[in-house]
Amino acid sequence: MTIAQKLSFDVQLSDHARTAAEREQVLANPGWGQVFTDHMVSIDFTEGKGWHDARLEAYGPLVLDPATAVFHYAQELFEGLKAYRQANGSIVMFRPYANATRFNRSAQRMAMPELPEETFVESLDLLVNTDKEWVPTAEGHSLYLRPFMIATQPALGVNYPSKTYRYMVIASPAASYFTGGIKPVSVWLSTEYTRAAPGGTGFAKCGGNYAAAFVAQRQAVENGCDQVVWLDAHEHRYVEEMGGMNLFFVIGGKLVTPALTGTLLPGITRDSILELAGDLGLETEERLVSVEEWQAGCESGELTEVFACGTAAVVTPVGTVKGADRSWTIGDGTPGPITMRVREELVGIQYGARPDTHNWVHKIA
Repeated sequence: MTIAQKLSFDVQLSDHARTAAEREQVLANPGWGQVFTDHMVSIDFTEGKGWHDARLEAYGPLVLDPATAVFHYAQELFEGLKAYRQANGSIVMFRPYANATRFNRSAQRMAMPELPEETFVESLDLLVNTDKEWVPTAEGHSLYLRPFMIATQPALGVNYPSKTYRYMVIASPAASYFTGGIKPVSVWLSTEYTRAAPGGTGFAKCGGNYAAAFVAQRQAVENGCDQVVWLDAHEHRYVEEMGGMNLFFVIGGKLVTPALTGTLLPGITRDSILELAGDLGLETEERLVSVEEWQAGCESGELTEVFACGTAAVVTPVGTVKGADRSWTIGDGTPGPITMRVREELVGIQYGARPDTHNWVHKIA
């Protein structure tokens, strides 16, 4: 059981932080998830003691026993969100409390301790404030934040979860997730592999879900596609996710997205788009969408656009679909007007070019 208490962070600044010139060289072309800022946050948890030893320190390697539980039983989870430098120079995060809630939902499923939401957000504020010079100024760039938790007890045995854990946050300046700007991606329908099944960990943001996805993603690339689309575990008929992103379909002018059945990740970007749709005068629907409906809708012209959404890729149009026995194009294969309108509104809020009527923006500096 998690013991909640107010934590004070011990701050130990790095004595080998990058120079301004070195930092600017990285920020000129940061890539995605390749380079990390000068500091990291750590908090330890011990059963019976709760959370303790909260600290900010220099980014660096971890020393863990070879028998540490996370290596053997994959008891871990993570989150992903971004810090943005807005047009007025302020630095903000987008909906961090929603990430905190999802983090704890994942923790419950993985038999891990929950972290107080205020502590979660405070840890992000501290790291971003300390490394604020790493928040890019280039258009479309951001500072990607990766909070995560691992089981740290050095013991082998599957009869009980770990008694100790470590929560950490690291940060990485990031350009666009997909190279080449906003262009439609091609997707491969995976009928051979399954990402998640009812009762499993599909709704939790844990690494095992992603490890299980690599073989299908490799299959997608081998078939000339950018990403894999997962189908339901029972019939391999109903659409679930694209890689690690949620999907939206524009059907008869309505925004339709697969319903959250417990096997899909409840995306914060997905939730934001469902709310924004009302602001844009768009009707929404959450329900099952079959591959047959997807293909037939494209052929009839009723289904005109498809896009994926997530923290990393924001809103990414889907242009073509390929499977073992079929392939088709969505619309004319170019980004559709509703896709681009949704993207423009969402990005506008994140970067301060649109009003934040939903109070999603959390100011840091």
